[in-house]
Amino acid sequence: MAFLVKLPTQFFFDGRGNRRWNAPRFTKMRPDNLIVASSMSSTSTQIIDKTLLSVSNQSVVAQNAVMVNGCTGKMGKAVIEAAISAGVDVVPISFGSVEESGQRVEVGGKEILVHGPSEREDVLSSTFAEYPNLVVVDYTIPAAVNANAELYCKVGVPFVLGTTGGDREQLFKTVRDSKNYAVISPQMGKQVVAFLAAMEIMSEQFPGAFSGYDLQVMESHQASKLDTSGTAKAVISCFQKLGVSFEMDEIQMIRDPKQQVELVGVPEDHLLGHAFHMYHLTSPDQTVTFEFQHNVCGRSIYAEGTVDAVIFLAQKVRTKADKRIYDMIDVLREGNMR
Repeated sequence: MAFLVKLPTQFFFDGRGNRRWNAPRFTKMRPDNLIVASSMSSTSTQIIDKTLLSVSNQSVVAQNAVMVNGCTGKMGKAVIEAAISAGVDVVPISFGSVEESGQRVEVGGKEILVHGPSEREDVLSSTFAEYPNLVVVDYTIPAAVNANAELYCKVGVPFVLGTTGGDREQLFKTVRDSKNYAVISPQMGKQVVAFLAAMEIMSEQFPGAFSGYDLQVMESHQASKLDTSGTAKAVISCFQKLGVSFEMDEIQMIRDPKQQVELVGVPEDHLLGHAFHMYHLTSPDQTVTFEFQHNVCGRSIYAEGTVDAVIFLAQKVRTKADKRIYDMIDVLREGNMR
């Protein structure tokens, strides 16, 4: 892609001593091979460099198209709004339940038609043909995880899966066998993922550091979240490597709004969208305690991370990367988040 860059206007004096201006000159330049006239200052050069880089990045983002399944839900709507804000093209099609089939949902000024299960394969195939740079985002329900992944892999559409639950072992097998591209992560919040990465590093470098410690885990999410927090499970697996004995069914799940306000401290205006986690460690002799806590109100942290994952995955597809299955730690390591 080439850009037209205006070079500084030049002037000269004619034979009578009058100052004359040259017409503005334009030259074609590429952001990866920028040449600036020597009369320009280094500051001007830096400004043009940054401007062209910004335009180039926006151009790459604009090439991406995203289809958000589960657009009738709060998380799906938040992702659509974040995608529109980022300049990603949101296709006006989504998948939903039988009851939602035929609905038209307006999000961020864009009207989206919801298709039911019986139409999914034909609709996805035709949409992928129309939008060859398509990436599907899945925020549906745990029961649909495996069937949806099988469909995306059958059609060959890259996808970002934020839905938790389902048979995860079968999910990864499906993607591996199909050689499809996917970002699969139970946690899309970039800062929370960074915390998880730190926990992983600690568990790998200091195995057994918390041997004998007692662990209590409490997680609170909106009542509509049916399964146990995938983030909590990921953190617990790190503590297990650190020597803590704890089973996943010991997690205390809080879904009752009254308990969430009184016991957990969730603000009432975020009862319908929050993610509170508390991990409490106690030494065998009860003299030492550690607490890890991360609380999120609203959905913007996940929506922004999801859009970063879409842009990341689209780039991997374009460059035909050898690796096919990624998680949000891969997205973080890329370092190209907005």
